Amino acid sequence: MRPPVVAGQFYAGTRSDLLEQIEWCYTHPHGSGKVPKVRAGPRRLVGLVSPHAGYMYSGPVAAHGFTYMAQDGMPSSIVIIGPNHRGTGSGVSIITSGKWGTPLGEVQIDEALSEAIKQASDIIDVDMVAHAYEHSLEVQLPFLQHLFGDKFKIVPICMMLQDTKTSKEVGGAIAKASEGKDAVIIASTDFTHYESQRSATTKDHRAINKILALDAEGLISTVEEEAITMCGYGPVSAMLQAAKKLGAKKAELLKYATSGETAGPMAQVVGYGSIAVLR
Repeated sequence: MRPPVVAGQFYAGTRSDLLEQIEWCYTHPHGSGKVPKVRAGPRRLVGLVSPHAGYMYSGPVAAHGFTYMAQDGMPSSIVIIGPNHRGTGSGVSIITSGKWGTPLGEVQIDEALSEAIKQASDIIDVDMVAHAYEHSLEVQLPFLQHLFGDKFKIVPICMMLQDTKTSKEVGGAIAKASEGKDAVIIASTDFTHYESQRSATTKDHRAINKILALDAEGLISTVEEEAITMCGYGPVSAMLQAAKKLGAKKAELLKYATSGETAGPMAQVVGYGSIAVLR
């Protein structure tokens, strides 16, 4: 089992405190308004952009994406793609068996889907090292467990390489393996890091506009040309590549805010966005 490594840091470390914190995220002034109830929805959601900072900063923004997921209906599998912040392990790393733990319990890895994604690409390696201390995937799990309990499975993918070619191949492998399956792809990213509110908002909306246009390659070029310090642009690009192959036709910005808005005024902020990619 891959144990939680940022419990008590990025989110509360005990079950009771974590449940209370998640509900706080939903009801925060920048949250979605109320704690959602899962319903049998239309299952139009193919992909989701979701932030991964500490819950006190990005949790209210993340709540918008998980509210949409609750209303759209529970998928059987969730592919979570995040950046590699520590620079360890393989260029693109997947785990194909076992469970991930949080204070809310254990989540089973979808072994069949994970293995199918691995087999569909020459650059995706089975590698525990990249995932051992990476927080970008882990912080998505308590929100999902709060909604769905233990009734879903995950596929964890960590990307150190975020160039266009790599993102395209990862997205293609996910799409090929997910065809005909009830899966959602979460791309975990924060946007601009440690700039002024004005600068972060301006830059981030340039990147967001590319996501809303489902322009996977344009996102990467915009991030590079505009020097946008978006840590997970490769995972988002890979998600868009896969989502389009799986029938996505549009994207919707659910919420954008900065740490200066969610946690109080700051000279330098980090930008967060929740974006739904839909059939």
